[in-house]
Amino acid sequence: MAFNGKYQVESEKNFDEFVKRLGLSSDVIEKGRNAKIVTEIQQNGQDFTWVQSLSGSHINTNKFTIGKESDLVSFGGKNFKATVNMEGGKVVIEFPNYRHTSEIVGDKLVEISTVGDVTYERVSKRLA
Repeated sequence: MAFNGKYQVESEKNFDEFVKRLGLSSDVIEKGRNAKIVTEIQQNGQDFTWVQSLSGSHINTNKFTIGKESDLVSFGGKNFKATVNMEGGKVVIEFPNYRHTSEIVGDKLVEISTVGDVTYERVSKRLA
């Protein structure tokens, strides 16, 4: 499965502007800005387990099946329901106030989140 692996962030663009648009507090923004983010993905067909950790501390786990409504946790820690879709090899999630896509490009996990006219890009290298 293409997404299986463990990834560590190597670059980000527009983090501050994006999280400010989401209304996150300055202390949460500061913590996120300086964090080492590791994403572990287990894909079994259409079923995914997506775990993100910040600097070794668990931040959230999302389990979902492509095409089915799932209980998810947003970037800001809010619980919500959404149907996760696959579009052209990209995992697509419509969060309550932003749109998120994830795809594998070579050995990188490329994640794009958009709120209004602000796009946040996070690129992670495969560790395992």
